[in-house]
Amino acid sequence: MEVTKSIFADRHCSFFLVVLLLASTMSLAIAEIHHHHFVVQATKVKRLCKTHNSITVNGMFPGPTLQVKNGDTLVVKVVNKARYNVTIHWHGIRQMRTGWADGPEFVTQCPIRPGGSYTYRFTIEGQEGTLWWHAHSSWLRATVYGALIIHPREGSSYPFTKPKRETPILLGEWWDANPIDVVREATRTGAAPNISDAYTINGQPGDLYNCSSEDTTIVPIASGETNLLRVINAALNQPLFFTIANHKFTVIGADASYLKPFTTSVIMLGPGQTTDVLISGDQLPGRYYMAARAYQSAQNAPFDNTTTTAILEYKSALCPAKCTTKPVMPRLPAYNDTATVTAFSGSLRNPRKVDVPTDIDENLFFTIGLGLNNCPKNARASRCQGPNGTRFTASMNNVSFVFPSNIALLQASQQKVPGIYTTDFPAQPPVKFDYTGNVSRSLFQPVRGTKLYKLKYGSRVQVVLQDTSIVTPENHPIHLHGYDFYIIAEGFGNFNPKTHKSKFNLVDPPMRNTVAVPTNGWAVIRFVADNPGVWLMHCHLDVHITWGLAMAFLVEDGIGELQSVEPPPADLPVVYNMSTTEIRYNPYVASL
Repeated sequence: MEVTKSIFADRHCSFFLVVLLLASTMSLAIAEIHHHHFVVQATKVKRLCKTHNSITVNGMFPGPTLQVKNGDTLVVKVVNKARYNVTIHWHGIRQMRTGWADGPEFVTQCPIRPGGSYTYRFTIEGQEGTLWWHAHSSWLRATVYGALIIHPREGSSYPFTKPKRETPILLGEWWDANPIDVVREATRTGAAPNISDAYTINGQPGDLYNCSSEDTTIVPIASGETNLLRVINAALNQPLFFTIANHKFTVIGADASYLKPFTTSVIMLGPGQTTDVLISGDQLPGRYYMAARAYQSAQNAPFDNTTTTAILEYKSALCPAKCTTKPVMPRLPAYNDTATVTAFSGSLRNPRKVDVPTDIDENLFFTIGLGLNNCPKNARASRCQGPNGTRFTASMNNVSFVFPSNIALLQASQQKVPGIYTTDFPAQPPVKFDYTGNVSRSLFQPVRGTKLYKLKYGSRVQVVLQDTSIVTPENHPIHLHGYDFYIIAEGFGNFNPKTHKSKFNLVDPPMRNTVAVPTNGWAVIRFVADNPGVWLMHCHLDVHITWGLAMAFLVEDGIGELQSVEPPPADLPVVYNMSTTEIRYNPYVASL
């Protein structure tokens, strides 16, 4: 009898071991590895009646949409056949221990030089929703970008009824010129760069621009169906309002994190941000304009005040080629409608109670804003065309960030190369002042430096991001690479730790990778430093990062392999010395 029981027990254990092994194997089999080949090249693109040799990926503008599932791995070989240096950033991907694949030029890698290649390899872990990819060298992302869609892992589903169809909506910004020439000219003169000539939806300006009606983007819908729009602001320098005539949005996600659903007629996205919305085909069959235009918070600053459109078209109202039925036009907020922006951002909530970091280890306070550098002695007037003969600059905590020019920060950190950076980025503003009041002109000129802030692995971090009125207050979309964070509070005026603590949402704050810091106001974010490496934090208005509105966190390795940065790939672009010409015309590292 005892022998029988023993045999049965052994068989019983063996059976469960087999089941566990099968389950483990099935789970590994479900996760896929997706291989893609990106060729960065010049392509003839005609917009606004003119043809330009635009830099694209695989000849497509916008570039290819990548579709993956949570848990999958992406392997993307990028071949540079263009005449400019390039890198690709996978915006919002956590890159756990794989900082080498993050992409910002001279932060996690040296650029891929013309004729070179590099393979980005990373796994998506615990993320679902809409992200995107874009160039992270100079202003190449004006045309080098595309959607990155993360579906639920096999066997899981959306936390809402599955929509009938899903459509990426990429909002872009178009110059009737070479964007690289635009930023190079601004770098040379010290003035603000020329504003864009159009906005685009999925690469097309739409009916309200010259020579654009024939190619206006059409988004189909059928009566009674619910569709998911994955809206991405890929514009270089402009926060944008987005709406559809006679239709409501149900907002269900942002930056690849789910949100508690709420209804609105308009959304606002800062550059870099994504928002997932459901729309219902509940209107009379017809044609309705989707429209996007600027939210402009910087006072007296020139901006592109045009409107881009696409057409939401009901299947039962399909028109012949020369359709004369004019789509219904939506009402858009005023360009400076900060109240609508505040109402929208204040509606974002996590769908569940979340574990917000408490017992903060690092309590940081970063001022963000513009500045003006005095014209250097002996410099020609043509080099100082900013206000009153100055040169525009920007900073965080009075430090205007300088990117290295011959080695990436992550390489320098891992290889312990001296003299590339320091770790003395200030935790607080060096000088306390009335941040949103009348600021003394003596505070307009920041110091330049490649300063990092060091974080211990696992530390709980709070950052107050405080806008300033230096030159002009403005809504700044601040993006943190390698991390998502909770936005626990936002407000106007100067942040006060005593009185504003009562506004902290420690129950269900939204999780994002890019926070739109209110104009003349502040935002508070929290995260746990659980991803070792060098991670850039910067304004996603590219004109501002060009001027130095950035810093970087150096997150130390923890204990053991699983808390340490992976070894660099064999094909990581090598350290090299930029020529004088390259330095002069690279807006990230240019100096007088």
